[in-house]
Amino acid sequence: MKVEPTVLLADMNSFYASVEMAHNPTLRGQPVLVCGDPERRHGIILAASREAKRRGVKTAMTVGEARAICPDAVCVRPRMSLYLEVSWQIQQIARTLSPLVEPYSVDELFIDVRGAEHIWGDAVEAAGIFRQRVWEAVKVPCSVGVGPNKFLSKMACDVEAKKSPSGVALWRVDDVEAKLHPLPIGKMFMVGSRMERHFRNMGLLTIGDLAHYPVDYLMRRFGLRGAVYHNLAWGRDGSPVRPDSLEQTKSVGHSVTLPRDYHHSDDIELVLLELTDEVCRRARKLGKAGRTVSVGLRAYDLTRGFYRQTTLPSPSNLSGPVFEKAQLLFRRHWDGRPVRTVTVDLSGLEEDGTLQQELFRDMDRQDRVSRTMDRIRDAMGTTAIVRASSLLPAGQARDRAVKIGGHYR
Repeated sequence: MKVEPTVLLADMNSFYASVEMAHNPTLRGQPVLVCGDPERRHGIILAASREAKRRGVKTAMTVGEARAICPDAVCVRPRMSLYLEVSWQIQQIARTLSPLVEPYSVDELFIDVRGAEHIWGDAVEAAGIFRQRVWEAVKVPCSVGVGPNKFLSKMACDVEAKKSPSGVALWRVDDVEAKLHPLPIGKMFMVGSRMERHFRNMGLLTIGDLAHYPVDYLMRRFGLRGAVYHNLAWGRDGSPVRPDSLEQTKSVGHSVTLPRDYHHSDDIELVLLELTDEVCRRARKLGKAGRTVSVGLRAYDLTRGFYRQTTLPSPSNLSGPVFEKAQLLFRRHWDGRPVRTVTVDLSGLEEDGTLQQELFRDMDRQDRVSRTMDRIRDAMGTTAIVRASSLLPAGQARDRAVKIGGHYR
């Protein structure tokens, strides 16, 4: 049976920069950069307007690199609370088309318009209506991919819609061999840099190469993931658009991009400890405890580094046992290269009531201390009580306290 294209993936173009231009029209037509910290040459570019991109500016560049190729760029500090508010407005607009709306990130969302054809016409017409409503409401341009499933709508958006004058692109299953298969393997949605290296080492340079590779061999090497990648390479994706996807928290994590390269293990471990405190506090607020601790480090160019995980003997949301595992992962896998980005995640979440007491560890006391600190921070602010180590030059906790998602409010 032929599956009709009813799934939309909407991507807000240069979202942070577009929101800044919408709130300050004098910026329109200028090369606008939203920077992690405009005052620091090593601050990271979070978003660039179309004019800046045409000059060669890319996200994740440093401010210094961007100014070298675009000296007249206008750098603005990010306002995360504003971006989250606009993102929420856009989600509400999407829900006027369909109740099946799944936010994918702050600037992307899936919409399934099946059953609403008698109201909006076909999915391409619905995409045009959505783009127009978003522009009229918040003055943010967006591109929309349309497909029979989430994967093809995402690929249609990234590969074609963003380059199309209409801002909309339709990909059907019949288009897979002509449009999807010639693309480099690294362009495939859900294929990160590490998986791209695996595929390239296997001689799979295009998505078509992956599609024609024996699925048995893929499963032998990657397990069930191998079958998933093979299906995606043929445009097959059975995952539904889930309106409640963000409500089902499966993990909590925090990441920080450091103001400079960190070279010393003591400094990096301090940041790991601060992130662990944040992660565990979030888990406690959710009434959850996690069993799996993950740590990621990235170098300045964001290509070198690692992301590894280990398991706790019992679920926890206390900094002590979680940091022990985070520190172990760091010491085991760090190769001594300078670090610019640090990540700590806690997953395998369970209800907090499943916490077990560990021998030789006063967990009750740790729990009471942690929850007392939570109450103080809730009442008086995050920096009302901090670890003494956070006052050291390498500490980031006080700086992060005035930010949302690691960026200024």
